[in-house]
Amino acid sequence: MKLTSALWMIFLSLMSSGAISGAEYPSVPVDLTPIRLSEHAYYVQGGSGVATDNFGFISNAAFVVTNEGLVVFDTLGTPALGAQLLKAIRSVSEAPIRTIYISHYHADHMYGTQAFAESGAEIVASDGAKRYLEAEVAEQRLAERRISLSPWVDDNTRIVQPDRFLQGEERIMLGGVNIRVVDVGSAHSEGDLILYVENDDVLFSGDIIFEDRIPFLGTSSSAEWLALLAQMEQTDVKAIVPGHGKASANPQEIVSLTRNYLSFVRDAMQKAVDEWRPFDEAYEETDWGDFIDYPAFAEANRRNAYGIFLSIEQESLQSQ
Repeated sequence: MKLTSALWMIFLSLMSSGAISGAEYPSVPVDLTPIRLSEHAYYVQGGSGVATDNFGFISNAAFVVTNEGLVVFDTLGTPALGAQLLKAIRSVSEAPIRTIYISHYHADHMYGTQAFAESGAEIVASDGAKRYLEAEVAEQRLAERRISLSPWVDDNTRIVQPDRFLQGEERIMLGGVNIRVVDVGSAHSEGDLILYVENDDVLFSGDIIFEDRIPFLGTSSSAEWLALLAQMEQTDVKAIVPGHGKASANPQEIVSLTRNYLSFVRDAMQKAVDEWRPFDEAYEETDWGDFIDYPAFAEANRRNAYGIFLSIEQESLQSQ
């Protein structure tokens, strides 16, 4: 009996520490209190800085609550943040998590998926995410974040592969709530998803929309992105949750920063290409005054402009 009792105490100790029940992640000193937008839609709002600011909590994640289960949209930028997001979700509902949609495979939106490994949820991404997952940049980014976001990203952090890739769109009904998920193609990334909660008129845009900071353009297609923003601007919804920044009930207002910034950079770089001017000269002579005070300008703007400059050069060559 004494041996049995001792073994039982060890088992309970292991369970409470997470050694058996699941991974333990270091605590992150950030506020992930869910913000309720409607009867079924919630989100958590990250800070407005660059990827390693605010302990990596710089993007948004959202979830839909029904009496038959939950749908999650993005899982944040570290496994530790993912674990705290899961706790935040559980503060609202203990219903099973049915599906996790990843808006796009950029690190700040999906490293947290690891913490949902035992939830039993299906993980779904855009078909275009395959290109990111197959590229060297995926592992290179992870190696960098193991340094820049240590200890919240470490040697145990892994990129969780989707269970399924979505092409086109799908509609699901869960607990009487109609949800529409659309693969909008390559706009901000290799492949982007948006999610619309039809009952509540709430749209989760992912990084198609940035608010309160300069967008990160990366591998974006600026022309396709602008066309998609024009469509979103006409959307009649009660709330839009961007990939970064505060939700808004005004589509025209929340789209404006991303649209104006993309248009400005694209016009400036188009002029440089048309005039056969070198990038460095064109960049230095461009007046960035309307955007210079936004968070992430210093870190992202030059890289963004150079990426668009190269893409416009390529477009010009293809049209000849």
